[in-house]
Amino acid sequence: SSVLYEQDGVFIHPSCGKNDDQDNFISGVLRVIEKENEVIVDWRPQDDTLDTSNILCAGKDSSSVVEWTPVPKEKSSRGADRPNNYEAEWDMVTTVSFKKKPHSNGDATNHTNGESTWSFLFSLTDLKSIKQNKEGMGWSYLVFCLKDDVKLPALHFHHGDSKLFIKCLENHVVLRESPQDKLILLVNSQNKSLSQSFENLLDEPSYGLLQKWKKDPYTVTMGRFSKVTNYIFDSFRLSDPSTQRRPPSEMADFLNDAIPGLKINQQEEPGFEVITRIDLGEQPEVSRREPVSIEEWTKNMDSEGRILNVDYIKQSIFKGGLCHTLRKEAWKFLLGYFPWNSTKEERANLQKRKTDEYFRMKLQWKSVSEEQEKRNSRLRDYRSLIEKDVNRTDRTNKFYEGEDNPGLILLHDILMTYCMYDFDLGYVQGMSDLLSPVLYVMENEVDAFWCFVSYMDQMHQNFEEQMQGMKTQLIQLSTLLRLLDSGFCSYLESQDSGYLYFCFRWLLIRFKREFSFQDILRLWEVMWTELPCQNFHLLLCCAILESEKQQIMEKQYGFNEILKHINELSMKIDVEYILCKAEAISMQMMNCKELPQAVSEILGIESSSVTPDSDTGEDESGAVLSCPTSSYQNISTPVIAANGTRESTQQMSETQSLAPA
Repeated sequence: SSVLYEQDGVFIHPSCGKNDDQDNFISGVLRVIEKENEVIVDWRPQDDTLDTSNILCAGKDSSSVVEWTPVPKEKSSRGADRPNNYEAEWDMVTTVSFKKKPHSNGDATNHTNGESTWSFLFSLTDLKSIKQNKEGMGWSYLVFCLKDDVKLPALHFHHGDSKLFIKCLENHVVLRESPQDKLILLVNSQNKSLSQSFENLLDEPSYGLLQKWKKDPYTVTMGRFSKVTNYIFDSFRLSDPSTQRRPPSEMADFLNDAIPGLKINQQEEPGFEVITRIDLGEQPEVSRREPVSIEEWTKNMDSEGRILNVDYIKQSIFKGGLCHTLRKEAWKFLLGYFPWNSTKEERANLQKRKTDEYFRMKLQWKSVSEEQEKRNSRLRDYRSLIEKDVNRTDRTNKFYEGEDNPGLILLHDILMTYCMYDFDLGYVQGMSDLLSPVLYVMENEVDAFWCFVSYMDQMHQNFEEQMQGMKTQLIQLSTLLRLLDSGFCSYLESQDSGYLYFCFRWLLIRFKREFSFQDILRLWEVMWTELPCQNFHLLLCCAILESEKQQIMEKQYGFNEILKHINELSMKIDVEYILCKAEAISMQMMNCKELPQAVSEILGIESSSVTPDSDTGEDESGAVLSCPTSSYQNISTPVIAANGTRESTQQMSETQSLAPA
């Protein structure tokens, strides 16, 4: 690591300017430090030693001054033996977390002889904005605001102004004035190469990103893909196109070369079939119903707790999802933890056995000593990855709020136990995204673990080293999209986007980072019904892409704009609309009389030359689709249309009871 900037005489004024008692001012040293591809900003009191047992956490508060409290020593014991240098603290940067501390009237707590409690450091990747003071208004000062809206203590430059510091930061990020307040500088990108031309992305130290991508595309996709996207887009948007823009094909080669295992040549793939233009007809209008209620669920159980009409329940969940209070029970069936034909007593016995099995596995890694772990590099690496991922868990849900939240502890323990369950696969970044909603719903460590195991049985190919599962899905998605809209496919190919790499994250963790926490619960339970066909998640991809087609083509987005646009869809997609659209696409394809064999296999349709009758799902010859769509129309309940409006329909009649036919 290297120190890029160092300035002493940078003070914190704990009194927030309410008095001029300079005895209370805390003098410190401000540094900018670079290590590999990361740049961190560090402030600590003058002559403060770098003790890793005293790495500090921010105490979030509504005032502009933030109190800082040390991490408990047991949490930093792993770093206690390291030398007192920036290398030692660097490993702790990603584990810094925030702890709420009550203040009265917005005042910071009085710190007597406690200057070290004001130390802080953060990565530039976490910086959102910098607020400056007006010129001529006393000492120059800066206030840093991080991306989770935590404001750090104001730093007052007593020995000179802050211009050199800002200039140093501009070597690594792009700063621009806020349109609302010219005293606020907004951080436009986290990549230090942002202001350089595209070919400099391959220069040191930026080249390390590409190397990491080749070595571990999962980690880079999850943690850095948006940064690469922003780099590609912003570096050209903020510079002279005549001197900076590179050919789209050259930019596409960056992604193609970065993930060589995913470079797709469909002509070389087994079973490849040229998809010619086929008229699929109009997409039918599709509506959704109300979520399945507890009353509806219990009416479909016999006296021993068996589900009476599994098909009806699955179809109802597909069309409307579940009310939240029902999820804890129903998800166990949908994920395969509970057999659909099991009795209540059988399920209770199963849970007892699975509880014993879980805690035996948990004891295995809990009983590993530090010395044993030092000799087991794989377990050590798994633990390190899990701790980093758990610390980055989405805290917007109250279940995972706070530094020592029990939900985060359980998340860690379940993932470590999964490494014992499947040591060969172990832990790969992204698995925590799949577990966190399951644990939130189950509120039980054992049930969450076994539901996660069942989910990973479906998803494990996404995380295997050769990435064959991801490659196959991208090929299948390309095949479906070409049938749905060959013109759009051709446009994407003309912009070197035909490989659909921008869908990688969608597929890897099943849209977890594209929808809000509550919406992902709805989306996943619908997908787990395995209706209306297999690989329904690929049709969800098609639905999203088709929804964005008009904007992409009308505005003539190129390679970098497409990446940018798709990346920024996160948290902006209407889940009910997309579910309606994906179902309509499935019906459109399954009603096609000349469906290509490749598409039939992807969707799991037994015959590609039949058109299902609207009532029976059969054609004149009696051939049946393996995933008929007609049965969904028999569920007549209040529905939500594709545009999100509620429609009033006739309630279910007595003849459409929940008893088996």
